[in-house]
Amino acid sequence: MTILTHVTLGTTDLERAKTFYDYVLEPLGYARLLGVGGRICGWGIGAAQFMVGYPRNGEPATAGNGFTIGLSAPSRAAIDEFHRRAIELGALDEGAPGPRPVAPNAYAAYIRDPDGNKLAASCRTPE
Repeated sequence: MTILTHVTLGTTDLERAKTFYDYVLEPLGYARLLGVGGRICGWGIGAAQFMVGYPRNGEPATAGNGFTIGLSAPSRAAIDEFHRRAIELGALDEGAPGPRPVAPNAYAAYIRDPDGNKLAASCRTPE
């Protein structure tokens, strides 16, 4: 059982975010499963657990300093493809795909989406 039901990131352009996340999350096996009133969308496997939308308070969306969302990936190849696609669509590289010293077989890549939000895709799968 996971301790989270979902995470939500703010965006300044939902259409851009949909295009970005549909393409970038596909290698991880995540699909867009939710779209509500042109204000928010959600991706996941079986249930929307990763959401992107306009802030409810009407204020501008901003990226949280020190905040990273870690997404589970099925393989190292999926992480490589996630990172490649993100960079292709203008994301910033925050850590190229590769081993990480946090755990045995840890492999991850980090990006900043077009709104400046930091995401990681990672797995613990051996080569």
